[in-house]
Amino acid sequence: MHETIERYILELIRRSTPRRTAWNLEKIREGKDVAWNYIDGCMLTALNAMTEITGDDRYAAFVEQVADSFVQEDGTIDTFRPEGRALDDYNEGRILFPVYRRTGSEKYRKAADYLHRCLMEQPRTEEGSFWHKKIYPNQVWLDGTYMALPFLATYENTFGQGEISDIMKQLRVVRKRMRDPETGLYYHGYDASRKAFWADPETGLSRNFWLRAMGWYALALTDLTEIIPKGMEERDELADTLRDLLESILKYADPETGMYWQVADQGGRKGNYLETSGSAMIACSMLKGARLGVLDGTFRENGKKTFEGIVNNHLKVTDGMIGLENICLVAGLGPENRPNRDGSYEYYISEPVVSNDAKGAAPFVLCYTEIRRISG
Repeated sequence: MHETIERYILELIRRSTPRRTAWNLEKIREGKDVAWNYIDGCMLTALNAMTEITGDDRYAAFVEQVADSFVQEDGTIDTFRPEGRALDDYNEGRILFPVYRRTGSEKYRKAADYLHRCLMEQPRTEEGSFWHKKIYPNQVWLDGTYMALPFLATYENTFGQGEISDIMKQLRVVRKRMRDPETGLYYHGYDASRKAFWADPETGLSRNFWLRAMGWYALALTDLTEIIPKGMEERDELADTLRDLLESILKYADPETGMYWQVADQGGRKGNYLETSGSAMIACSMLKGARLGVLDGTFRENGKKTFEGIVNNHLKVTDGMIGLENICLVAGLGPENRPNRDGSYEYYISEPVVSNDAKGAAPFVLCYTEIRRISG
């Protein structure tokens, strides 16, 4: 299994350049080069982890090629558009810290400073949460917790004062506003203004529990638990929130494969399917949380089962090419000119299902690195 997975990852790198990556299917379908974006950021974070766990510098070398391609000597980032105020665009900033450590090039520190300044100008809700994007005013999406908060925490630990009060405040808003008390699951989005067409006029919440949204949130909690030093009360709080989420979603796992459903609480409903990206994110959170000592061994075993379910059912070899299947390409809420993105069950099962997109491949690779840590 190890040889097959590593061959799969290296083949994706071989088919990629810094401006045209094999795992960014949204750009491939548009026929466009990639910009600074969260999709590539996810995969590059996973490639850094591969170098860390295998000692093979080919993974990190590609990360450095991408970073060098986008980051200018003055720290500005080619194609990054701060005026869009999109939390997605901060995820790729996570690669700046390991690249700076490896190369010592000051342009990467300058770029981290630049992104941090831009993030601090992000519009916020009255409770202090970042808007997801400028085009989504007053909206908080679970996705955004992963896109921005680990970058912010790493920046504070690396170049700042280790301040995490802002991060914790925003996570508390998410738990207070977006967690369903009956199931323990989290809704995809929350509109603090209650004005979005998809939002409940009383609660501001979207209608369903989209698996990958909870996957992003679980990864954010897990990564922050790793970033925040042991002994801090806030780390214990994060661990409690993570444990509660994973205990809740575990109830909805497919008993045969250990995977999870695209609409998490409606397994077996017509059109629903066992989705790879969200399943890998949940599995990675379980494996990593157990490694960090904030989850018990039961979660490790469940994470392994999910990973094995993905490998056995959705890692396929066709005509000599390895592919990772059953990845939801994209899903969101609105804006007004896209009324089909309404948070309904029918919407979530209607989005394209693809192979090898980084939103699935990256958490799968991260899962693999955790499995490697277990097996040695």
